[in-house]
Amino acid sequence: MDTREDFNRTVQLLSALALYAHTFDADLDFVDAIGPSLAVSLPEPPPGIFPPGYDPTDGPRYPGDQP
Repeated sequence: MDTREDFNRTVQLLSALALYAHTFDADLDFVDAIGPSLAVSLPEPPPGIFPPGYDPTDGPRYPGDQP
């Protein structure tokens, strides 16, 4: 499996888990157990996902952020 496929598959699993978490009678203990494991397993994004020079920490301050 190449890096792009692994990244896309993990994002799809996280998306499916998020949808499941909002269904009636979802097992939230399952969501709480699996969600962090999937998030941690998310690999570095493959080249080309973000534009050149993209910095995820650059942007506006959110309310409540320390100066």
